[in-house]
Amino acid sequence: MSELPGSPESGYTSDCRARLAFEVLANRWDGVVVYTLGESGAMRPRELLARIGGIGPKVLNEALRRLEYNGLVERRAYAEAPPRVDYALTQAGAALLGPMRAMGQWAACYGDAVLQAQDRFAERSRAH
Repeated sequence: MSELPGSPESGYTSDCRARLAFEVLANRWDGVVVYTLGESGAMRPRELLARIGGIGPKVLNEALRRLEYNGLVERRAYAEAPPRVDYALTQAGAALLGPMRAMGQWAACYGDAVLQAQDRFAERSRAH
């Protein structure tokens, strides 16, 4: 079986396309927005704010713009009075839901171990 250039099988390198998948969700809120839209369908910004919780309007707007820029969400404006806008996942955004669920399962299994390792590292750093 041949390997695709930049695929994980050929090794992660500085120009590896697999890095792109991690980078498009690297921001704290981007994955939360993608997952929420994936679970709930298209939503207006106020609905997203209420569903997510803990995120402000400005930060949500920045996340939506980043996700739109990366082709993961689509902004849909309706010619109504008053104007209405909602956001929905694109095909590329929806395709990330499976890998995101897998990452969530990994976090459920190993999250405590990661936090403990971080605590040990911080403790060692303070001791030196």
